[in-house]
Amino acid sequence: MKSFKTLLLFMAVALWGAHSVSANASIAMPIMDLVDVQGIRGNQLVGYGLVVGLDGTGDRNQVKFTSQSVTNMLRQFGVQISEGTDPKLKNVASVSVTAFIDPMAGKGQTVNIVVSSLGDAKSLRGGTLLLTPLRGVDGEVYAVAQGNVIVGGASAEGLSGSKVTINTPTTGRIPNGATLEREIPTDFNQKPNITLNLRTPSFTTAKNIARAVNNTFGSGVATAINKAKVEVLAPMDTQQRVTFMSMLEELVVQEGRRPARVVFNSRTGTVVVGKNVTVSAAAVSHGSLTVTIREMQSVSQPNAFADGETKVVNNSLVDISQDEAPMYIWPEGTELSTIVDAVNSLGATPDDLMSILQALHEAGALNAELVVI
Repeated sequence: MKSFKTLLLFMAVALWGAHSVSANASIAMPIMDLVDVQGIRGNQLVGYGLVVGLDGTGDRNQVKFTSQSVTNMLRQFGVQISEGTDPKLKNVASVSVTAFIDPMAGKGQTVNIVVSSLGDAKSLRGGTLLLTPLRGVDGEVYAVAQGNVIVGGASAEGLSGSKVTINTPTTGRIPNGATLEREIPTDFNQKPNITLNLRTPSFTTAKNIARAVNNTFGSGVATAINKAKVEVLAPMDTQQRVTFMSMLEELVVQEGRRPARVVFNSRTGTVVVGKNVTVSAAAVSHGSLTVTIREMQSVSQPNAFADGETKVVNNSLVDISQDEAPMYIWPEGTELSTIVDAVNSLGATPDDLMSILQALHEAGALNAELVVI
C-alpha cells in the first residue's frame, strides 16, 4: 500500500512538472480572447424592400412581385391603380435588407445594412432604399432602414451584347442605414451564473480559467463544467455585475495546447500547416510521371501520272518521362520549419504537398489531424 501511494505521489509530481512545462511554453492570453459570454450575442435582422431611382437597371417585366409591391405601396399613399394594371417599371428593384445587431444595442442606435437584389436587376447603383421594416427570427420589427445605396461594383454593356462587370453591382451597403426601434431582450442580468463558452474547447484551458477566477475572487466562484464551458457566480446587482465583468476581462490565463492540424482547401490548392505539427521517422520520395503526346499531320501526294489520291496522314509521337526525385528522410519529431524546407527542396507544388502529407498520415507518421475544406 505504501509503494502504491509513493507511485501516485510520483505520478502527481510528474504530471505537475509536465503541466508547468506546457504552461510555460504556451502564451498567456486575456480570458475574453478565449471565451464567449453566454447571453451576450449579436442578432440578425432581415427585411424586404424596394430600391427606387435606378437608371433603367431595375427589375424587368418578368419579375411580377416588384410591380405588385409598388402597386401596394402606392395604394397606401392614396394612389388608386385599377386591377390588372401592370406598371412598366425599370427604375425599381426588389431587394432583401439584412443587418447585424451588436450585443445589447439600445433604441436609437444605428447599424449598417446590406442591400441585395432579389430579381433580375442589372445594378443598384444610384438607387435609394425606401423605408423598410427589419424583423428578427420571432417576426417582430426591431429596426427600420432607409437611405442611399452605395455600390462597389459596376457593369457596362454594348449594343452588340458584349458586357464587362466589375465586382457585384447588384449588392450594396448603407452605412448607419437602419435605426433600432426596440431593444432585443437578453437574460444576462437575470441569471445568478455567467457561462463562459470556450471558443476552442480544451480541458486545460477550462481548468486554467476556473483557477484564475477562483484565485482572484475566492474559492468556489468558478467551476469548469467540461472542456467547453465554465460557470462563474456573479453578483445580481447590475452595477456590481458590470464591475465584476470588467475585472474578469483583465484576467490573463495560459491557453491549453491547441490540436495539431493540417488544413487543405481543395478548391484553391491552399495548404496550411499548424504550429504543433510534427512527423515521426519517415522517408519520402516524390516523383512525377509525364506523358507527352504530339500530333503532326503530313500530306501524302501521289505522282502526277499515278492513279492515287491525296490524303492527310496523322503522325503521333508519344514520349514518357519520369523525373528523378531523391528520397528525403525526416527524423523523429521533425517540426514545421524542417517539413517546409524539405518539401520546397523536392520542388513540390501545393497539390504535391497535399499528396505527401496524406501519404504520411496514412502511414501513421504525421502527428496531426487532416481537415479538408
